[in-house]
Amino acid sequence: MNYLIFYQLGIINRPVQLRRFGTVETGALGLFLQLLFNILIVAGGIYAVFNFILAGYGFLSAGDDPKKIQGAWAKIWQTAIGVMFIAGSFLLAAIFGRIIFGDATSLLQPTLPTL
Repeated sequence: MNYLIFYQLGIINRPVQLRRFGTVETGALGLFLQLLFNILIVAGGIYAVFNFILAGYGFLSAGDDPKKIQGAWAKIWQTAIGVMFIAGSFLLAAIFGRIIFGDATSLLQPTLPTL
């Protein structure tokens, strides 16, 4: 069904951009959540790459100033820890999905059951 009928508003068609997700009955919300998670992970990775580049530049341009070197190393370590959290989130999602739902991909590729 591509439209909803509201008595006061008439026929409301779904936007074309949302048609690739399907309907709620076919798991559209799960696909949307999966897309949202993927975008967040990619954005975190891109942010980490830029942070590594800026920290490396700060380290190379620090010269003999120990405070700048310490700040650059702190930024490198904080970015590395952030990348480990991003990677570890996949592992934890797989472990909890396996324990709770019996399927390791249940939290990584969510599907919401409908009636």
